[in-house]
Amino acid sequence: MRGQAPDNPPPTAAAFPEEGARRRTLRTEVLLVLALSLGASGISSLISFVGALTQPGGLGDQAARLNSSQAPGRPWLDLAWQLFGIATALVPVALVAHLLTREGAGGLRALGLDRRRPGFDLGWGAAVAAGIGGCGIGFYLLAQANGFNLTVEPESLPDVWWKYPVLIASAVQNSVLEEVIVVGYLLRRLGQLGWPPVAALAAGAVLRGSYHLYQGIGGFLGNLAMGVVFGLLYLRWRRVGPLVAAHALIDIVAFVGYALLAGRVDWLPTP
Repeated sequence: MRGQAPDNPPPTAAAFPEEGARRRTLRTEVLLVLALSLGASGISSLISFVGALTQPGGLGDQAARLNSSQAPGRPWLDLAWQLFGIATALVPVALVAHLLTREGAGGLRALGLDRRRPGFDLGWGAAVAAGIGGCGIGFYLLAQANGFNLTVEPESLPDVWWKYPVLIASAVQNSVLEEVIVVGYLLRRLGQLGWPPVAALAAGAVLRGSYHLYQGIGGFLGNLAMGVVFGLLYLRWRRVGPLVAAHALIDIVAFVGYALLAGRVDWLPTP
């Protein structure tokens, strides 16, 4: 009869209150995890980038400093601050592990961060690091020389016994935090929320680029590309282990290499 409601109306969110509540919970969880970690870093990086753009002079005349001293002239206090910063930066990773454990997914093992395939993780990690790292250095030098990037100073720690161990620990912390949150966790949750893989991958890549904006346009674009490659590899392998290894190796070479070469070679920009 005309005007009569169909016998089988299409399902709506209200028809599945439990599913709708679960999706809202997941969306809130993702926003909170990002607000406590790399989402907040992205906003901070954007503010820093705006400040650099509005500063007199070009981007190439300014410096972005990583791993700097927290207590100049007081090495033991400086070490305490360095270790405190590394440990607290990993709290969001512990939170994600807790959330995945409560979900019944097995913690970080669900993302492929475990000891089941060490040879695979380290082997492919080294191969990816060689390819991405080499291209990244070339792209940074090109962007910095053309005024699209700040001069990145990967380290300015005092010359003390703990300098290189702290640089290596900082590199590992960066890699674990970024690959667990931006690749493993975010792609898993966005998939559970119904995002297509391409959209989820794009969101993760943009997020990765955003929290590197403090380095300039080159930092954003280079890490955007890295995010796409790492996202595709994760969708293929379903493991963040190789990505953590690759990222750690890239950062170790950048931090330690800069400490050894800065001021000794002509091709490496310094502030």
